[in-house]
Amino acid sequence: MKIVIATIKSWNIERAKELASLYNCLIITSKDELTKENLQSYVPEYIFFPHWSWIIPEEIYSNFNCVVFHMTDLPFGRGGSPLQNLIVRRIKHTKISAIKVEKGIDTGPVYMKKDLCIEGSAEEVLRRASSVVFSLIKDIIVSRPVPVPQAGEVVCFQRRTSAQSELPMSASIEEILSFIRMLDGEGYPLAFINYGNFKITFSRAAIKDGDILADARIELIKGNIL
Repeated sequence: MKIVIATIKSWNIERAKELASLYNCLIITSKDELTKENLQSYVPEYIFFPHWSWIIPEEIYSNFNCVVFHMTDLPFGRGGSPLQNLIVRRIKHTKISAIKVEKGIDTGPVYMKKDLCIEGSAEEVLRRASSVVFSLIKDIIVSRPVPVPQAGEVVCFQRRTSAQSELPMSASIEEILSFIRMLDGEGYPLAFINYGNFKITFSRAAIKDGDILADARIELIKGNIL
């Protein structure tokens, strides 16, 4: 069997390389590599997209069996920024849904779902999710399930913007901790506050003796002069 893993996150690339030792696997890590011509010459049975940041072109998903992974129990949570949208709703446990790609956003039929705990920093969660995703990939390769239509109430999430990473003015210690953690991962805009001419970003947060301890980076806001 020939498969393709298209991903950009470092931990997914590591797992893809491990999978390549078991299967005939092509690893794609760039948008420019994902072309119909490249795929037609390889003829994959599945193309898996663990954390892919770009829209998959119709000429790809209409000609190949494409599978994406979404960090919600679909159809709940269709749309962008699923991890952050779950955390701001104080949800600590979710599912990863493996779905067939179609024209609608996160609307495709479901191959499988598996549980995921989303406590901890964004990077911790994403690494944990990577393990679940590659477990799903292996199960799909072995069992080749027929995807079934999504069932249940549709709830859509809006993709969060970098401006929404600013720490709220009013929140509990636990809420501030969750806010910092949910953005503390590769590729995410860190939680921040503006202080005069400076922007202070926060990472590696933890509670100690009832207070939050975190790493802080202070940078001059672009365009401002002291």
